[in-house]
Amino acid sequence: MAKKAAKVEEEPLRLFYIFYNQERWDNWLKSLAEASFDQDPNSDAMPEGFRILDSFSVDITLEVLKIIKLFQNKRFTKEDALEKLAAVEAIIMSAPPQGNLEELVEILQLPKLVLFAGSRRYLSGGFDKDIKTLVKKGREQIDKDTELALETASHIAAAVIDGAACCGKYMKDDIENPTLFDEWLIECERISDSMTSLKNFDESTGEDE
Repeated sequence: MAKKAAKVEEEPLRLFYIFYNQERWDNWLKSLAEASFDQDPNSDAMPEGFRILDSFSVDITLEVLKIIKLFQNKRFTKEDALEKLAAVEAIIMSAPPQGNLEELVEILQLPKLVLFAGSRRYLSGGFDKDIKTLVKKGREQIDKDTELALETASHIAAAVIDGAACCGKYMKDDIENPTLFDEWLIECERISDSMTSLKNFDESTGEDE
């Protein structure tokens, strides 16, 4: 009788995922460079360049949080996730290109400080979940100590990744001159939306996302 064929074990699903890479970043920068940021006087629509910049920002947040989801689903160890996170952060937070794109890229990068800091804090554990108190503390800190305010904001981001509700009620609709802490709260809200959209992420390969 013929021997049964040895059972071939499936490769871990995570091997199919393609995370953020330099080519993807460069393609976005090329799209930004070619876009128009001029307002059409006959349209109320946001200029093309700003639409691309917003999509650029969403894309980064989603890709970072896919790493978190794979950790949550036990496909990555904490060390795996931190390594992947560091690799993406090195691309996103690299020195912006000089010229017309420099200021735009800096506008994109500053909110992402809390995305990366919050993701690291979530992966490491031990974060505060009292968002109301954290928001008050962060608003008091931002003009005195940016690094301390970022540390506070990272607790908020970690709590949001963990499922806490945030941050619409803490953002002022009529604010004319938002602080960097306000920008971080906006990013925390984006993190919340992205985690919701990635609820079933592990059920498909990265090629389908």
